[in-house]
Parts: sequence; structure tokens; C-alpha cells
Amino acid sequence: MPLRFMDIFHAIAGVFQTPAITSAAWGFASSFALCVLLVLTKRWHGALTMDFTDGIQKFHTAPTPRVGGIPIVLGLVVAWTQAPANVQAMLTPFLIAGMPAFVFGVAEDISNRVGVMLRLLATMASGLLAWWLTDYSLHRVDIWGVDWFMQFTLVSVLFTAFAVSGVTNAINIIDGFNGLASTMSSLAFVGYAMIAWQVGDATMASVSLLLAACVWGFFWVNWPFGKLFLGDGGSYFIGFGLAWVAVLLLERNPSVSAFAALIICVHPVTEVLFSIYRRKVKKANPGQPDRLHFHSLVKRRYVARWFGQYRACTQNSITGVLIGFMTLTAIVLANLIYASTALSAVVFVGLGLGYVAIYARMVRHSWCSPLTFLLVKRRPTIDPAL
Repeated sequence: MPLRFMDIFHAIAGVFQTPAITSAAWGFASSFALCVLLVLTKRWHGALTMDFTDGIQKFHTAPTPRVGGIPIVLGLVVAWTQAPANVQAMLTPFLIAGMPAFVFGVAEDISNRVGVMLRLLATMASGLLAWWLTDYSLHRVDIWGVDWFMQFTLVSVLFTAFAVSGVTNAINIIDGFNGLASTMSSLAFVGYAMIAWQVGDATMASVSLLLAACVWGFFWVNWPFGKLFLGDGGSYFIGFGLAWVAVLLLERNPSVSAFAALIICVHPVTEVLFSIYRRKVKKANPGQPDRLHFHSLVKRRYVARWFGQYRACTQNSITGVLIGFMTLTAIVLANLIYASTALSAVVFVGLGLGYVAIYARMVRHSWCSPLTFLLVKRRPTIDPAL
């Protein structure tokens, strides 16, 4: 497929001319208004919903409600009521299937007593429920040999549930600063919508646009002042949304490479894979929180130095959008090469190695080959101050 940048502009124009644009506006307005309402009424529900400042991964400076997922889901319900019939038909099973991940996430936000394994199973249950309701599951990953196994229903369904759970938890992992997860995910939804529009799947494009609009409504309350957080419920629901949109996009449109869908989510996918790797190297519990995530290092290595004159909340917000907007590169590339499996695979691997190279630079204070950093037989040299 020729690399024509005009295709991207046509896709953007097409997405924002879909019949669902009015319902997207309703979703944005409802999500935003409900987020503001939660902030204004926090003295009434704060005893249950506040996220306090103690914790190794926490950078915020004041207790903040962390139930931002609730207005996103309610905003999507409002958007559903205003959407065309074909969009409603696709959104209905989506809303139902996302409930296990969302409900268990919100339960953790309120009680702090829902274990990691239970939440992991809930996100997998959302993937299984989505398959049961729609009969869609991944039958290809565009890897020779693997696709043969994917033709078996059991393998396909289990792999889909695992993949959905992986992306869902990946969004939760990157949700570290004001605007980071919401910027990345709203842009990713728009990226999927643009690909869907290019291949003629207007319904898929509309659903993706609705999801982006509801997340964008939350963004303007979360950023820049951090008045409301996504919480586990919000990040799980958004993560499930990204994963299931990718599944539907691939299954409904055989011309779209599986690696193109991965490119759009390359940041959270790489983050979770690399987090597992480095914790294994350090012989740490994979579920143990730490301050060595990519976004944490960017904040302390660069943002704190470049914008040290600003208060912590401002630095957090700068870090969030700075990293969130990295997704723009992935979106552009994915929309240019979505029809080529070979090019998409090369770009996905290249972006992943680029992530590792930058990470290595931050922890070693010098550039080195990402492969050297990954394949070294001893523990990678990491600044003990981290």
C-alpha cells in the first residue's frame, strides 16, 4: 500500500462526519458534566471515593476522588441513547461485557480490598462475556503457524480473553499522571476510528468515536489540575474498550493487519511487557508497585529538571500529556501501513525497541543498544537512586 499522507486527512474528515457525531457530542457533554458534579460533591462521597497521597506510585499532592470511570460509563450510556440503530447494536454488548472489569475496578477504588488476582479474572471475564454476546474472538494474529492454532474455537476464545485482560491491565499501569491514560486512549480510539473509516467500516468508526468523546469529557476535569482520577474502574473499562475495538476491527476487516492494531497501543503493551521483564530481572514480585515505570522516570529525569520552577501538580500534568501524545506517532504510522503485515510488524518492533532505548538512557544516563540492555546476562545497571 503506498504511503499517502492524504489518506490520513481523509480519514480524519470522514470520522468526524459520521452519523454518530451528534451522539458523540452528547457523550462528551454528559461525561464532562458528570465529572464536574463528582468534583463538586466530593465532600459527600469523599469518605468512600478519595485517593489519598500515601503510596510508592502516587505523585498527587492532595486527596482526590478516583471514580472517574463512573461518568465515562454513564456518558457512554447517554451517547448510546442518541446513537443510530447500527451503532446501538454494536455498543449494547460492549456495555454489558465491560461491566465485570468496571464493577470490580470500582469496588477496588472504594474498598481497597479487591485482590489483584480477582480483578485480573474480572477483566478476563469481560473478554469471555464479549465473545459470548457477539460470537467474535481473535482468529488471527498474522504470525505464520500461530494462526493455524487460532482456528480452534477454544484457543481463539482463551487467547482473546487473555489479550483483552492484558490490554485492560496495561492501561491501568500507565495511568500515573494527569491526562496520561485519557490522552493516550482517546487518541487511540480516534486512530482505530480512522482505520475503520478507511476500510469502509463506518459503524466501527462511530463506536470508536463515541468512546473517544466520553474519555475526552473526563480528560478536561482530570487535566491539568487533577481534580478527578480514573481509578481502577475507569482504566479497566477504557482498557477493555481499546482491546475489544481492536478485536472487532480485525475480525470485521481482514485487510487490517493485527500488528497495526498493536501499533496503536504500543505504549501500554510495551510498558506491561517490559515491567514484567525488569521485575523478573530484579527478582521482584510482578505485581509489586514501584517507581520505575516509563512515565515515572520521564517525570523525574526530564520534566522535574526542565520545569522545576513549577509546582508538582503542573509537572504531573506536563508529564501526562507529553507521554500521552506519543501515541500520535503510532496512530499516523498505523494508518499509513495498516494493510501491510510486514511493514506493521517492523514498525511495531521498532517502536518497542525505541521505548527500551529511551528507558535504558534514563536509567543508565547514556545511550546503549536496546538489545544489549534486554539480553545482558546480568542484572541491568540501574541508577540506585531510582
